[in-house]
Amino acid sequence: MDEKTEELRDIFMDVTDESTVTERQEETHGSLSSETEVDERLEDVVARMRDRYDFGTTLSDEELVTVVRGYYAGNSDAEIARELGDASLGKTVSRARIDLHLIRDSDTDAPFDLDDLRDLLDDGAATADCADELDVSESTVRRYRRVIETRQEKRTVNDRFTDEFENILRDRELSDRMTEEVQKDGLDDATEGMETNVSF
Repeated sequence: MDEKTEELRDIFMDVTDESTVTERQEETHGSLSSETEVDERLEDVVARMRDRYDFGTTLSDEELVTVVRGYYAGNSDAEIARELGDASLGKTVSRARIDLHLIRDSDTDAPFDLDDLRDLLDDGAATADCADELDVSESTVRRYRRVIETRQEKRTVNDRFTDEFENILRDRELSDRMTEEVQKDGLDDATEGMETNVSF
């Protein structure tokens, strides 16, 4: 350690209440989630959903975590697909997102009344019959049937899984703010009382 570094260290120690900083760090230690911890918690929720429901996706749990993060970041399915490294995965992301109970308003924007499809499905109508009745393709029926089923799944569990996703990400956001405040407080403590001598 050279002389200038030692001087800076001594100044820092003189103007900083070391015990206060240490106490503050100890209070927040363990409450600040790292990105790895956040991913692990999200992946745990994804894994439990995969065990419970019939996921129609080839994406891994790790990739599904990227879908969750992207959805809550406000990214489109196309943007999430690019984040996964393959822009052609837009439809795959859309199906995976719905599997994860993450429904956008646009998912329910069907070319027919969803209640009509729900009634047909409740009556046991086959996909082809629904398509004929609603004058749409069978693929369109399958798409919106999945949305209807997902909304029912969400109601059955009282939005438990989406609540878990949101709580995990809210904890991360809170932790980020706490970390910023701790760093700012530490910097304020370190610089308090120091004279600023700037010459031009």
